[in-house]
Amino acid sequence: MSEKKTGISALGAFLNGLIKENPTFVLMLGMCPTLAVTTGVINGIGMGLSTTVVLICSNIVISLLRRFIPNKIRIASYIVIIAGFVTVVEMLLKAYVPSLSESLGIYIPLIVVNCIILGRAEAFASKNSVVSSLFDGLGMGLGFTCALTLIAAVREILGAGSFAGIKLFGEGFQPVSIMILPPGAFLTLGILIAVINGITKRIKRSKEGTEND
Repeated sequence: MSEKKTGISALGAFLNGLIKENPTFVLMLGMCPTLAVTTGVINGIGMGLSTTVVLICSNIVISLLRRFIPNKIRIASYIVIIAGFVTVVEMLLKAYVPSLSESLGIYIPLIVVNCIILGRAEAFASKNSVVSSLFDGLGMGLGFTCALTLIAAVREILGAGSFAGIKLFGEGFQPVSIMILPPGAFLTLGILIAVINGITKRIKRSKEGTEND
């Protein structure tokens, strides 16, 4: 199987997933867990870190085996590798963090079909070195974790008046109940994407103006 070299550095791969191609705010991937589990900060962090572990491990293994996996069965092979790591993560959560495992429920097994992980396996790990693939998984995973945590923080603070289960306001606080319901997830995601896009465009215009001067 022929191998294509992208030439991206480890640091470039890390920053790419964390900022430039954030899987949630830029690529709009993994929307199912993003909208479903972000009712609380703990859930968001737990889901994000679980996905990060699977991303890193699957990227490393796929990069190591990329020359040996026949092209015709590469997708099936990737899914088997990913499923193996998801099973390990699920078992560890059930053993050591049962409350989080119960809270995340079916969304942990569904990491197997998360398009972020399969997408990075196909687009990056199968074409790059082990080190670059490791940092790509780390960057994408942390970018996903940061996005989930930010969305969950907004929803939990406004919808429950707490952060990671810690009450922030007094008895007089009136929670915005819609924020912890499904419509609140769409609303929060849309507003955050708009804000981030606005900031990104301003930075880009500022850089262009500086270069022109």
